[in-house]
This record gives sequence, structure tokens and C-alpha cells, in this order.
Amino acid sequence: MTVRLPTSYNFFEVMRQRWALPILLMVAALVAAGGAAQRPAPQPPEPVSPQQPIVTTVDLVNMVFTVTDRRGQFVTNLTRDDFQVFEEGQEQKIEFFSQETDLPLRIGLLLDTSNSIRNRLQFQQEAAIDFLHLVLRRRKDQAFLMTFDNEPAVVEEFTDDVGTLQEAILRQRAGGATALYDAIHYACSQRLMQPPLPAGDNPEVRRVLVLLSDGKDSMIYGKSLREALEACQRAEVAIYAISTSTDWLAFRGSDKEKAPEKYHFTEGDKVLAQLAEETGGRAFYPYRRDDLAQSFADIGDELRSQYSLAYVPTNRIADGRFRSVQIKVRGKDLTVRSRKGYYAPRPVQPHRVVIGSPSGY
Repeated sequence: MTVRLPTSYNFFEVMRQRWALPILLMVAALVAAGGAAQRPAPQPPEPVSPQQPIVTTVDLVNMVFTVTDRRGQFVTNLTRDDFQVFEEGQEQKIEFFSQETDLPLRIGLLLDTSNSIRNRLQFQQEAAIDFLHLVLRRRKDQAFLMTFDNEPAVVEEFTDDVGTLQEAILRQRAGGATALYDAIHYACSQRLMQPPLPAGDNPEVRRVLVLLSDGKDSMIYGKSLREALEACQRAEVAIYAISTSTDWLAFRGSDKEKAPEKYHFTEGDKVLAQLAEETGGRAFYPYRRDDLAQSFADIGDELRSQYSLAYVPTNRIADGRFRSVQIKVRGKDLTVRSRKGYYAPRPVQPHRVVIGSPSGY
């Protein structure tokens, strides 16, 4: 039987249509394979050895300090050549030195409003107000008010208006647990680390934390004492602690007119002493409101009778560790009070790119 093709049928046209698509697909596959061969395979980032120290240019280490004689009187007439500074026992070269006697103050006022100080809340309020009236200078110094019980709370931001701060202090009531270390950590890291700076060519200020508390922290899962101190060291804050505890107070002899004195320190008192000592401040243990007048005057005088020096540490490894610093006076029987050291910069974490991640991280 003979099969007749349509007159419009063209053999070569049929063959072209039948093989065109497979040929095109084959060519595309060859082109793609050639491009892949020319493009180098992505290489994973080289791992950074965790034992390799990271050397960086460490900023100047600034130390603010006070010098007193054997009678506790401030000594303010010393020069750069009178001092030596040691880091981890190694003497450092003093690059800058000044007698900073009248810098603006940036003060954090921490008021314990927990249940443990309920009977002493009025004393704390009166003491805080007296301190502000004696120390805070209008249009130069600034202070903020923070309270703490179960958690810290900023009641008033930085201001030079004593009246505004006084009204906020008198509104406070007592109750709850005591988040002391959380409050110190927050005040230093979130407020005093970058306080409002004065206008003009000199942006330097003194950072101070005035703490009124019995020194007892009752939070189980809050910040630790060491974390609170680290925040103070990093922000270069000095703590002036005023104890509200009346335990272990006694009058000397039968003279009731004299202020009572501590003859035994509670655990809270020891905490306040440690906070003050390690940051270059002082701790006070008053009984009556009148006992604080001279203490506050001393704090004001001290903050305006300080020295400042700076050096570039010879140890330039960024390991994030605490480094002890000691300042000495050459050949003189004088006492230097300053913070006990500083924290080196933390190690820089290597930047790793994860191949295939939409964000590249």
C-alpha cells in the first residue's frame, strides 16, 4: 500500500524541527559547564587560632586620683615629676598630667527604696537632698535620680535643677526586694558611660555615683558585685557610699553629743566599703542627718581637688582582662586614692561569612 504525504510536507523542515530543541539544550549545557569551570570554587574563611593574641592600639588609660597627708588633708600642689604609675607592677610613662580642680560633675544619685530600708527612708531622702544642695552647682554640674527595689528605675534624668530632683526624692516610697548591683550596673553603663558633656573646648567631666543604701542585694538572678564593679571601672566612675545601716553603732564613752562610731561592720557595710575602695571613692557610716554635713562638704572638696594622669600601656594585647594600676608619690609619706585598675579592650571577634545565607552572616 502506498502512503501519500501531503503536498505541503517537506522532509528537511521536519528534521529541522525535530532536532532543533535537543541541540539547543545541549549547547546551553556545554556553555554552563564551561562557565563553571572558569569560576573558582568558593573557599571557606581561614580559621583564627583562639590562642593567637590580638594586638591592637590601646587607648590612653586615664586615672583620676586624690592625694592626702597623714592627717587626711588634701595635697594639691604636686607636679608630674612627683608621681609614678605602675600597671601590673611595670612602670609606665606618664603622657599627660593635670591638676583638675574644678571640672563639671556628672552625678548619679542612687536611692535604695527596698523594704529593708523602710525605717530609714526618710533619713535617705533628707541626706540626698542635703547632698544636692551642698554639692550641685547650677549651670555647671548635673545629676540624675535613680531608685531601686525589685528593679532599678530612672526617676529624673540629668538636670542641674535641685528643686526638680528634691521633689522627685520626696515622692518615693519603700517596698520590694533590693536590686543593688543591677542599679549600679545600669547607672554606670547606661547613664554615666556617656553623660551630657559641657559646651566649649574642654569636654572633660567627673563621673560620680552617690549611693544611699544598707548594702544588701537580695536578687538571686541579677547582676553580681563583680559585674557592678566592672561597669564602674569601664565608665571611670567613683562611688561615694552612704550607709543607712544603724547596726553595730556605739557612742564613745558617755558623751551623747558626739556622733556614734562603727565598731563592727555588717556584710552590707563591707560591700559599700569595697565598692568605694575599688573605684577610688569613699564610704560613710552616719547615724543622724547632722552627721552627714561634714561628709558631704568633704566629698565636694575632694571632687574639686583631684589630679589626672594618662598613659599608653606597654601591654597592647586586647584580652579584655582587668589590669591593676598603682600610683605612687616619690619620696613622700602621702596617700593616693584612685580606682584599682581598668579593663583592657575585649578581643575582636573574627567576621565569618556563611555561604548560602541570605544575609551573608
